[in-house]
Amino acid sequence: MTKAGHPLANFHDVIILGAGAAGLMCAAIAGQRGRSVLLLEQSRHPAEKIRISGGGRCNFTNLHTSPANFLSNNPQFCRSALSGYTQRDFIALVERYGIAWHEKTRGQLFCDGSSRQIVDMLLEECRKAHAELRPGARISAVSKDEDGFAVLSDQGEFRSRSLVVATGGPSIPKMGSSGFGYKIAGQFGLKIVPPRPALVPLTFDAALLKQFGDLAGVSVDAIVSCGKVSFDEALLFTHRGLSGPAVLQISSYWREGQDIVVDMAPGIDLLAGLKKLRAEHPRQEMATALAGFIPKRLARAIADTIGGPERIADCSDAWLAKVTAAVKQWRVRPNGTEGYRTAEVTLGGVDTSELSSKTLEARSVPGLYFIGEVVDVTGWLGGFNFQWAWSSGYAAGQHV
Repeated sequence: MTKAGHPLANFHDVIILGAGAAGLMCAAIAGQRGRSVLLLEQSRHPAEKIRISGGGRCNFTNLHTSPANFLSNNPQFCRSALSGYTQRDFIALVERYGIAWHEKTRGQLFCDGSSRQIVDMLLEECRKAHAELRPGARISAVSKDEDGFAVLSDQGEFRSRSLVVATGGPSIPKMGSSGFGYKIAGQFGLKIVPPRPALVPLTFDAALLKQFGDLAGVSVDAIVSCGKVSFDEALLFTHRGLSGPAVLQISSYWREGQDIVVDMAPGIDLLAGLKKLRAEHPRQEMATALAGFIPKRLARAIADTIGGPERIADCSDAWLAKVTAAVKQWRVRPNGTEGYRTAEVTLGGVDTSELSSKTLEARSVPGLYFIGEVVDVTGWLGGFNFQWAWSSGYAAGQHV
């Protein structure tokens, strides 16, 4: 009647905390191997981050996924899981379910229809694998003894041989996310790389907002650099500072006190263009001249900020070089980020030195696994974080 002194109904081979992308994948794979699986999800609805992702169409992977697209204190850690379950493997699963998809840009794959199709696919995989899902389960304590793990929740106590933590990070707290997984890691003595918001808009101080705050809504193709890292994508001015794909990407590398350098006219020889205009249209105002290369409102803001002669005819070569630098090498120091409220993911997490790269099992705690965003592996924008969820979930699911 009992196993480890507890009713069989409450004993499972595997308990997974969190029914997001990584947790659902792990549950399906473990269940397919004949393991009895219980998924505990604190939200009423599983996989909410999948549902809202990609504007409701879910950027579910990236054709170009490689270890180079991830940040971690150990950049090699993700290699094993990513090679064990690749983007092609997930695409094959999507196609088995007849879900139509398209490549949007830069290898980013989206559903033609709704992100709900990906959620339904994962839930069906879990159902076929007889994994039990309990939504709305609030967990109050986790413990371990010689028989395995005990999880205490408002739906009762559950026990298992293996425990998988797939609780994500604190990004987008309105989705129910929190730092709960870090608490479990800390409870068992595992090191944590300090978490911080990533893929997040950058903010300006009052002085910069006075200069550029009126540009909210202006978008421009740009190369945004921080140190030796650069991203060539769209940049968007906001009421708080800067956003857009290029800025979200660089935010994962930026730290407080650092400058970013922005080229707002990539691929354009702006200095040569301005000299040509000076010769052909000498009466033109600087703002008008710049508007031939960058958006009109941005051109006006830069011209007003720099000052100098109104007409381009009165600008020396040195002055045109100064204007060019303001557009092509705009050096700016953000004062922070918008934080977890708008961050797409969390940087940092459970230190990879504590985990097996092959199985995601904690080296010092047999049977305890960490997968997905809770681990110190963070992807670039564009479907890479979902692929880490699928790959890490698969790796743990093969071994729990």
